[in-house]
Amino acid sequence: MAAFILAVIVDGHRRGQEACIEAGLIHVCLEHLQSSSSPNDSQTEPLLLQWLCLCLGKLWEDFTEAQAMGLLHGATIVFAPLLSEPQPEVRASAVFALGTLLNVGFDSCAGVGDGECDDDDKFRAEVSIVKSMLSVASDGSPLVRAEVAAALARFAFGHNKHLKSIAAAYWKPQTNSFLNSIPSLANIKDSIGGYPTQNQHMPRGSIVSSQIGPLRVGNDNSSVVRDRCGSSSRPLAGSGIMHGSPLSDDSSHHSDSGILNDGFSNGVVNHGGQKPLDNALYSQCVHAMCTLAKDPSPRIANLGRRVLSIIGIEQVVAKPFKSTGEATGLARSSSWFDMNGGRSPLTSRTPPVSPPRLNYLSGIRRVFSLEFRPHLMNSPDSGLADPLLGSGGATGTSDHSLLPQSIIYNWSCGHFSKPLLMAGDDSEAIIAGREKKEKFALVHITKCQHSAVSRLTNPIAKWDTRGTQMVLMQPFSPVVIAADGNERIRIWNHEEATLLNSFDNHDFPDKGISKLCLMNELDDSLLLAASSDGNIRIWKDYTLKGKQKLVTAFSSIHGHKPGVRSVNAVVDWQQQSGYLYASGEISSIMAWDLDKEQLVNPIPSSSDRSISALAASQVHGGQLAAGFVDGSVRLYDIRTPEMLICGLRPHTQRVEKVVGIGFQPGLDPGKIVSASQAGDIQFLDIRNHNSAYLTIEAHRGSLTALAVHRHAPIIASSSAKQLIKVFSLEGDQLGTIRYYPTLMAQKIGSVSCLNFHPYQVLLAAGAADACVCIYADENTQAR
Repeated sequence: MAAFILAVIVDGHRRGQEACIEAGLIHVCLEHLQSSSSPNDSQTEPLLLQWLCLCLGKLWEDFTEAQAMGLLHGATIVFAPLLSEPQPEVRASAVFALGTLLNVGFDSCAGVGDGECDDDDKFRAEVSIVKSMLSVASDGSPLVRAEVAAALARFAFGHNKHLKSIAAAYWKPQTNSFLNSIPSLANIKDSIGGYPTQNQHMPRGSIVSSQIGPLRVGNDNSSVVRDRCGSSSRPLAGSGIMHGSPLSDDSSHHSDSGILNDGFSNGVVNHGGQKPLDNALYSQCVHAMCTLAKDPSPRIANLGRRVLSIIGIEQVVAKPFKSTGEATGLARSSSWFDMNGGRSPLTSRTPPVSPPRLNYLSGIRRVFSLEFRPHLMNSPDSGLADPLLGSGGATGTSDHSLLPQSIIYNWSCGHFSKPLLMAGDDSEAIIAGREKKEKFALVHITKCQHSAVSRLTNPIAKWDTRGTQMVLMQPFSPVVIAADGNERIRIWNHEEATLLNSFDNHDFPDKGISKLCLMNELDDSLLLAASSDGNIRIWKDYTLKGKQKLVTAFSSIHGHKPGVRSVNAVVDWQQQSGYLYASGEISSIMAWDLDKEQLVNPIPSSSDRSISALAASQVHGGQLAAGFVDGSVRLYDIRTPEMLICGLRPHTQRVEKVVGIGFQPGLDPGKIVSASQAGDIQFLDIRNHNSAYLTIEAHRGSLTALAVHRHAPIIASSSAKQLIKVFSLEGDQLGTIRYYPTLMAQKIGSVSCLNFHPYQVLLAAGAADACVCIYADENTQAR
């Protein structure tokens, strides 16, 4: 609370800043932060870390004397470890504090001697700050990436000419094909595609694309260019980009409808007098800016494009942006306080795996959405000081308003804008609902384990929809979710045969869905949609028509193999550990902790071949199996130091890629089912490294999908040759599906995806050229 009050005192108020400097506030705050990172001290409350960072950031924001004192006290060294803290709010606040240490030239080093302004210490500090920004440019939290974009904007403003020359060198060969993969601003509605690859080499001409129309690298003498409608480009919105809502949908779309040109050189100031840094560092900065401009979160992509405009990347939009009015309020997980109620979040337990082993109902922190509320930003009763009050001592206020603004401070103030001790009224109802679902799951798990499936060929529901690539069934309601090749997501109630909702996962031109998963099954589940390029988008309220909201978005894959054009991402979610695993055309498996919104550790794949199939155990947290394009299979456990448990090569007769892999039902962690594109299904026990203990020649080539039931002893496979087969774990064939349930007995199409209901013996199948069907046992009545 004290740190919050001091932050309000110094927020844009020069007299408050000077008074706090005289009282030694910089030293006090840095000392607290430094002691928190000491291994001998107990863990500091994250909320205190957050507000210490925000207080310091506000103290030296646009105040050169305070910035110099912060650098003198080693602030860059103190903040560095905070960038890896588990709480995204702390990381974002640390980025904010580092970003405001950058002098963008507004004060012209007022109060500090010229020699001191350009000395080597300040130069090294600036290099350190920029490298810190680059280290978190691909952070899993949009809140952190937004602060990185705002910080890079300040850096770009001060080093405009140097960055512009680097950008021009990259883009000169292909001036009409810049910003490769950046979607048209006219098409932005709910999300943006692209995959950040911060550590990847940036090829020439690959940064900017013709999606946006004519693009130009500006120069110091560029004239105002007008778009097709005749309206001149306007500089970045004077009120900042947020219009009062952190990362909100109404964030300055109109300012992007013209041309963003030449780093404010057109009639506005252009500070290029900073001491130049190393060209390699400038190149990394340009790369990071372009990565942000391709961010899967539309608001971060908007920020990234605004940063590019500062270094002279001009965007001409062919047609004006039309807002859809669909709010996709960004939200993030929180492990330590609930901004909506000021209380600790309820623990969300993993769906049960078996009645006799209730100890497996271990929990993870609940990933839930925190709505960014517009009233927190500019509300007259928020208790925030007017940021322009008393700032007469700071010159260049009009210049400063042109930069993309940080949002973490005003967003964080929302925590103190309401009673902190108010108990949640809905906690009992939430617990009761969770217990009801647990009871349902336990009963149906027992039924699945003892089910005697004779023939799983009875179609009980069918919808005509073409191009289906992924299908998924909700565990506690009669809802089926399907996504097609254009990443259009459709949700049906299969009992009532009604379409509940339909929406696009994103408007990016490169389409392809890799995986659909449900997170937090025992609560209000979230829908995780993974694109083929490795971008992850998580949706809430997805069953409500037109009410779906994007909770978060990030790129799960970094660092492509040389010469690889597409990622071909494979993804799986593990509820018990709270980890998301992602791989593809890379040399490792990326493990993401979605509660912390942070990359845990890349797992070396121990192979020079790419991973083509991935499955995380839903029983044993930390275990996952991977199938490779050369037919090999490997089992990993991230809880062990070496991570790799064993490697097998079961598909030896016809070596083709593994298209499906899964853990067998039950509690045995060592039994895996692997299916090759050649058509054979191998049953593996990792305790026997010699060979598979059971082989099924399921199809004569062209195997397209494999599904393993979570609890019932059955599996299913499909073929491009219009065929679905169901087998027992002993290898007995339980049924074959060839025809649709129509009077003409039309043959099914090329089957592209299969998925079992987690707690019932139901099989959902999607065909690339026809429809989605749900199949049950012969005794089940069709609806």
